[in-house]
Order: sequence, then structure tokens, then C-alpha cells
Amino acid sequence: MEIVKVWSEDGAGKVVEIPADMTARDVCQLLVYKSHCLDDSAWSLVEHHPILGIERCVEDHELVVQVQASMSGDSKFLFRKNYAKYEFFRNPLNFFPEQMVAFCQESDGSIPPSQLLQNFLNSSSCPEIQGYLHVKEPGRKSWKKLYMFLRRSGLYYSTKGTSKEPRHLQVLSDLEDSNVFTVITGRKLHNAPTDYQFCIKPSKVRSDCKELKMLCAEDEQSRTCWMTAFRLFKYGIVLYQSYNVPQQRKSNLSPFTAPVRSVSENSLVAMDFSGRTGRVIDNPIEAQSAALEEGHTWRKRSQRMNVLGSPSPLHPSSLSTVIHRTQVWFHGRIMREEAHKMMIQQGQVDGLFLLRDSQSNPKAFVLTLCHHQKIKHFQILPCEEDGQVFFSLDDGATKFTDLIHLVEFYQLNRGVLPCKLKHPCTAVAL
Repeated sequence: MEIVKVWSEDGAGKVVEIPADMTARDVCQLLVYKSHCLDDSAWSLVEHHPILGIERCVEDHELVVQVQASMSGDSKFLFRKNYAKYEFFRNPLNFFPEQMVAFCQESDGSIPPSQLLQNFLNSSSCPEIQGYLHVKEPGRKSWKKLYMFLRRSGLYYSTKGTSKEPRHLQVLSDLEDSNVFTVITGRKLHNAPTDYQFCIKPSKVRSDCKELKMLCAEDEQSRTCWMTAFRLFKYGIVLYQSYNVPQQRKSNLSPFTAPVRSVSENSLVAMDFSGRTGRVIDNPIEAQSAALEEGHTWRKRSQRMNVLGSPSPLHPSSLSTVIHRTQVWFHGRIMREEAHKMMIQQGQVDGLFLLRDSQSNPKAFVLTLCHHQKIKHFQILPCEEDGQVFFSLDDGATKFTDLIHLVEFYQLNRGVLPCKLKHPCTAVAL
């Protein structure tokens, strides 16, 4: 048995004793059980190196004791959600832009979307990722823009423009004895040309910064593409098997998992129950008005409760103004920058969200939401009607008695938002 210490976002640590053959997924399951948080496959172990300023999500199948053996004394494991871990299996076209993917055996490089992932997973095919990257020159603060190729055999750069002739290709790194990391320090430290840094760290390197292969992409999408392709080339079908495990587990729940209300976005449709039988509403304009109607109905229902039930002696809406503080998606008085950081850490997938207190208006709140790898902020304002306070993020068109109602509504209806609320951005206390 080996001792492993895992830290949560709030700086609390938990020591667990684990066997040598325990995977990262199993350790996450153990921590979920011990800290009584809801189980889902997004929980991850993060290998965090504060001195090097880098971190990566440990793959679910990796043996934690082995990973720990390659870490230095200052490095540590963090317990955190990462919703983007397998998102490329669900939406491959978002992750692999057409112009960055080529297939060695084809001159035109075109391939149907359905075949894209099969080619990455099939070890006998040879796809490659290509494009410009900034590469940091070893031991110096200067960067060089080079045309790069990522293949199963390694990461190469061309010594002559965009030529991929073997005589013009130099190897920068292999994949087998290395891992790809996100750089978490600002761009100033390494004088990086853009914000989208990542690096390749050979497994044998512990704390020597000079040994890291520092890279910089032009934007978030291309950085994600390079990093995802690195993982796919390195681990192949094992990643797909890990992605499938939670789906199988759902049908065969272990005795200590808590029941979770899971709502698949694809299974949610607007319904009309006004007639004798329900019907699916296909017309998006009619669905939108049905959504607004539902918001008004919820409001009337809670107003009726206030009239019929016994209002709180403090203030009729005192509970509705604080009840959201019990929810995992509410983060109180965190700064905008902190909200950004959490969203990036937990994988910038569509529908990742959190709510927080507004910094500019003490009575208002802010919904922070991720869509198309961009983080957007929507102000939720209080509005009073007939002596009762409501919350709205569309200037009073749809009003809610509390933030829980608001979140539940936008989990089912997009309304004025770019997408539905899907994944709560969570911080857990171990």
C-alpha cells in the first residue's frame, strides 16, 4: 500500500492509502465516496507542478502510484472536475478543425466526420495534426514560429517552411515517454507570444524547467486540438474504453452511489399538454413562448404559496434570497477573474456555468457561462412586483422567485442564453 495526498480547490488535503494498481478513476471514486459528493465521470485527478507552473489531468486509466513516483517534492495531486476530458468523443468536429488534420496516405486530406475519430483510434491509420506553433528556444526567452506535425511517432518541425519531406523534418519530442501539460503561469514569465501556452514534459524530468518543450498556439481551439491529439496518439483506444466505463456503470450502480437526477440535453423537448394528449412542439418560436409561459406559471405558483402558506416572519422572500447559497453552482463573492480561472480549469465545454455575487451591484448576481470555448457573463437583476422580489436575466421578461428556479428553468430552456445550462462548475471540500 502507498500513501497519496490529494488537495481540493480550497486548500484542504486528504491522505488516502491505496494499492499500487489503483487507477486515477478508482481514486476519484474513493474520494467521491469519502467526501459525500455526487458521483459523475467528470471528477479527475490533476498532476500539479507549482514550481514549473504546469498541470495536466491524469488519465482515468493511469496508475496513481506510478504517476506519483515521477513527481517532485513540491508537486501535488488536486481533486477537480474536468468536463472536457472526453468531450472530443461527443463533438469531434469542434476539436479538430479541418485545416489542421491531414492523412499521410491521402493527397487532399479530406475525410468524412464519422471517420475522423476512427482514424485516430485505429493504430494502423496515420493521421497527423499540422500547423504553425511558437516554440521556445531552450535556455532563452525568445520564441520561433515553426510549422509542426504531430504523428503517432512524435512531434516534428519543418526546417524548410511547410515542407513535410523527411529530409526537412526534425523531431522535437516523442510521445511515449512524455506527457502534455497546460502552462498555468501568465505569458510574461516565459515572454510567450500568446496566452495559449502548453508544454511537453519528458517523464524523467522532475523540476528542471530547461527540459520542458514550451509551445504556444495562436488561439484556444488550436491549443485544444494539439493537446487532444497528443492524448489520442499516446493512449488510443484506452481513452475510448475509459469514456465508455461510466455509461456502463450507470446501468449497474455500485451500492454507495447517490441517486443523481441526470438530464440528457438530447432527450429534452418542448411539450404541449394543453390538449387531451401531450404533443412535441417542433416550431422554435412556439417552443420559446411555451418556455416563457412556463416561467410565468412557476412565478404564479410561488405567489400562490406565499398567499396560502405562512410567510416567514422576517420577510416574505427572505428564504428565496439566500436559498441559492446551498447549491454547488453558487460561489458567492468571487471575482470575475477567479470565475474565469475555474471555468478554464474545469474544461471549457458548452453549458459549463456558475453563479456568483455581482461586484458592481450588491443586490444583483452574475451567471458565468461557457459557449464555443468563450466565457460570457450575464447579469441577474432583482425586480420588485406587488411587494415581492423576483430575479431576471432578460430585463424582467422571465422572472423567478429564487435563483434555484432560474437555474432549473435555463437547464431546460435556452431562452436568451447562447446555450442551456448543463454542467455546474463545482468546488468540493475534501
